[in-house]
Amino acid sequence: MPSSALVVLRRVALLMAMLLAGSPTVAREPYESVLTGFSQQASGDGYVAEMRFAGTPRSKLILLARPNRVVIDLYDAVTAMKDLRLEKNEFVAGLRQGLISKDRFRLVFELKRPALPDLAMATDDGKTTLTLRLNTADAKAFADAAARPQGLEEGATAAAKEAEPERIYTVVIDPGHGGVDTGAIGKHGTLEKDVNLRFGLALRDALAGDPRVHVLMTREDDTFISLTERSEIARRAKANLFVSMHSDSIRYADLRGATVYTLSEKASDSLSREVADSENSADRFVDPRWREDKPEVFDILVELMRRETENLSEHFAAGLVQELGRHDIRLIRNPKRSAGFKVLTAPDVPSVLLEVGYLSNVDDEQLLLDESWRNDSAKAIAAAIERFLGTQAPRDKKEIAGGG
Repeated sequence: MPSSALVVLRRVALLMAMLLAGSPTVAREPYESVLTGFSQQASGDGYVAEMRFAGTPRSKLILLARPNRVVIDLYDAVTAMKDLRLEKNEFVAGLRQGLISKDRFRLVFELKRPALPDLAMATDDGKTTLTLRLNTADAKAFADAAARPQGLEEGATAAAKEAEPERIYTVVIDPGHGGVDTGAIGKHGTLEKDVNLRFGLALRDALAGDPRVHVLMTREDDTFISLTERSEIARRAKANLFVSMHSDSIRYADLRGATVYTLSEKASDSLSREVADSENSADRFVDPRWREDKPEVFDILVELMRRETENLSEHFAAGLVQELGRHDIRLIRNPKRSAGFKVLTAPDVPSVLLEVGYLSNVDDEQLLLDESWRNDSAKAIAAAIERFLGTQAPRDKKEIAGGG
């Protein structure tokens, strides 16, 4: 690639980083390399993908199970390619790319069958080729490799991974409403903000026994926090998951049970639209000086990042619904729904909104105040979270020190 073109690409990348960070200045150009080419070939015994860069990326190889995936994280890198076309082969079922933080770009190879990866790098005259080789393996070998400490540097093999520093996941629990925003009010005067806080604290306690999980609460008392700030807390912590807890009131008094919502521009149904409108109105309590949102960035990198995040959110939502059913927690009909919840709009954090019940139903109101039921529900939610985290790449503890 001509040097002038590389300069242009790096300037575009610099602008992206500034917009994503919401900062008027950046001390240095954050992207050291640009993905400019991708090719692949496959045979009965293996699969090879070559990624060509202007500059030299710093990379890390990660294996994820259930479903089986090979992930390449590229630090201080950006792509100049809109789509990576996947040729038909016996090893890779799908290929996704996305910016998962302002300094980390991710490639995800979804496997059709177990395979162990090798990652090699060759650099010549400022240009780099990163070569991924997938070699046939049995299910146990892949599971064993994925269970070991993650973070395989280029030039190493999956069988030769060395132990890395202890790693940890970050989960942000968001008890909805608070302070001047009471949320819904039950038939017997129960305040939604109080129910949400009790559930949030119960979920925090249910996760306390897992040494892998670091929990952050958006609030631990009766405090008002804007919807934008709630999602920003998760972004600043580089959270692996954001769970917003609610117990809304709706006009269908006979409707009861838990509902799991994910983000979508168009509501999946009228109930979802009504609940989203109710929850989004919480920001009417925000001081007018605080209502200025960061400008939206509609370009390919943000869209790729959003796409990856939405996929992860849907994956967790499906698992949460399954886990709640397994623990005999009552669910409404079609319990996995979607709508435009403002609190779920962080583009780089998988997020769901959980209505644990509806205060507009007198039976749900009574149940939501039952400590034993609340603790059982929290354990079910915690089990779903732990199962989801087991499919994600954790981060070093030092990365979240002081976060939140």
